[in-house]
Formats: sequence, C-alpha cells, structure tokens
Amino acid sequence: MELVVLVDDQNNELGTRPKDDVHSNHTPLHRGFSLFLFNNKHELLITRRTHTKKTFPGVWTNTVCGHPGPGEQVIDAARRRLKEEMGVGGVDVKEVSPYRYKFTDIHGIVENEICPILITFADVKPKINEREVAGWKWIPWKDFLTEIQLNPSSYSPWSIEEAEIIKRLNLLNG
Repeated sequence: MELVVLVDDQNNELGTRPKDDVHSNHTPLHRGFSLFLFNNKHELLITRRTHTKKTFPGVWTNTVCGHPGPGEQVIDAARRRLKEEMGVGGVDVKEVSPYRYKFTDIHGIVENEICPILITFADVKPKINEREVAGWKWIPWKDFLTEIQLNPSSYSPWSIEEAEIIKRLNLLNG
C-alpha cells in the first residue's frame, strides 16, 4: 500500500494516508513532485495518463508525477517513479523550482499538492508500465510550449503551469 504524506501550508508533515484514499473531492494537501525529462535535442518526453488513473485520467502530462513516501526524499521518489513508470534509471535529477497547486478534474476529483518541479536529461527509449502510462512521445520543447497554449484541455493543468515556470527560468535557452 502506497502512503501519501499529508502536510500543512508550510510543508510540515501532518501524517500519512493511503494513496487510494487521499484523492477525492476534498483532497488534503500532500507532497508530490513533477519530473520533466529532456533529451540532448531539448525534446521533452511527455506521457499520457492511463484512463484508470483516479485523477485527470487520459490527459497528457510531463514525464512523471508522483508522491514521495514517508521519509523519502523527493529526488529519490522521482528516480523511483521514473524507473517504475518508464523503465529509465541512472539519471541525475535536479530540483529547479518549488511549486504548489490545486486543480479539480472533470469528475470533481481534486489534486492538492506541494509539488517541486524537477528536471533530468537523458537520451533514452522508455519501456512503459502500461498500468501507469497509456502513451508517450518526444516533443520539441518549443512545440510543447505552443501546444499547451493551443490545446490546454489535452494536458494536465500542473504541467502547463510548470512548463511556464521552466520557460521563465530559461533552463533550455528558450
């Protein structure tokens, strides 16, 4: 059973709850992370969430999202999920910005997270876990920035906001 760490507004731990029980129409604030994996051509690996996901099923999003477990560092959690979901290991993950969000999907399920934005670089061919990922593709960074503006309903709202933060930080020179 995967546990999610519940926190207050200052990210102080309040306790844990099973992941399957935490997401509802009254989701408490909890810890998460979002990882963006780029290749050497500055293409972003985006993934499509499976239709069985409790929150935002079937939408495209950044490479990997997840929750650090109790006592787990966010970088370690991101590496773990990248391996579990995409079959990618041995990468150097870096935290580039703090981030917090609260969004409600079309079914009324709320995501409510303190969610640092992480990036990594690797030239890889993913081996997806089909229970987690319905599809994937590489997209040039500039094309992704255009695409999320043209078709925002196709993408997770956090990935849209986080992409804008990464763009402002000029981590990819454009």
